[in-house]
Amino acid sequence: MIQPYRPYFRTLLISACALTLVVAGCNKKPQKAAPSTYTPPPAAVKPTVSLSADKTTINPGESAKLTWTSTDANNVSIAPEVGAVTAQGTTTVTPAKSTTYTVTASGPGGNADATVSIAVNTPAPVSEAPKTSSIDELFLQEVADAYFDYDSAELRPDARQAIQKDAAFFKQYPTMRVTIEGHCDERGSTEYNLALGQRRANAVMQYLVSLGIPESRLNATSWGKEKPFCMEATEACYAKNRRGHFVQAK
Repeated sequence: MIQPYRPYFRTLLISACALTLVVAGCNKKPQKAAPSTYTPPPAAVKPTVSLSADKTTINPGESAKLTWTSTDANNVSIAPEVGAVTAQGTTTVTPAKSTTYTVTASGPGGNADATVSIAVNTPAPVSEAPKTSSIDELFLQEVADAYFDYDSAELRPDARQAIQKDAAFFKQYPTMRVTIEGHCDERGSTEYNLALGQRRANAVMQYLVSLGIPESRLNATSWGKEKPFCMEATEACYAKNRRGHFVQAK
């Protein structure tokens, strides 16, 4: 009785199992996706650089040594004059004047720079040795004539001041010998002016003696009106010719 129903039960059992699998599959939760493992590349590092000099003050013509080092740089250069250099190293510079050197390092992370200054001393100006004037030049510069009034051999106050300065100069050169020439303007006879010129020369000499100049170093002579200093016939010109004039005796 049971055998005719076996195929039916088998089919029913298979259908039940299939239904159970379908229901189980529908209730299965989906798996989550695995998290991403991507790592971004690291950011570029900014370069570093340093620069130094073994001497920061030199004299003209001397040299100094620059030393530098850098990191994370593709290009390194030093200005002025040096140009592109390796990432680290040394070089010698001879600046003609005070100079600031700058090293620049550049790379993917940017730029960096450093500086060092080298001062060049300014040479002291070469002073020329003072010119030494000869005694002849000093005589012409320092010795002044003594002037007189018309038809007079009396020493005026200004003449005395001039002779006092002359005496001080003569004392600095004790071996110097001096001739005092008496001169006159063109008015009057030749004989009269020769005598007047002699009185003027003598007046100057005696005053020098009173100031301490030995008479043995002095000589007085007269030219009268024969050697005028000024040739114009004017009172101003006459006044220049009335003098006791000093000449260094050889």
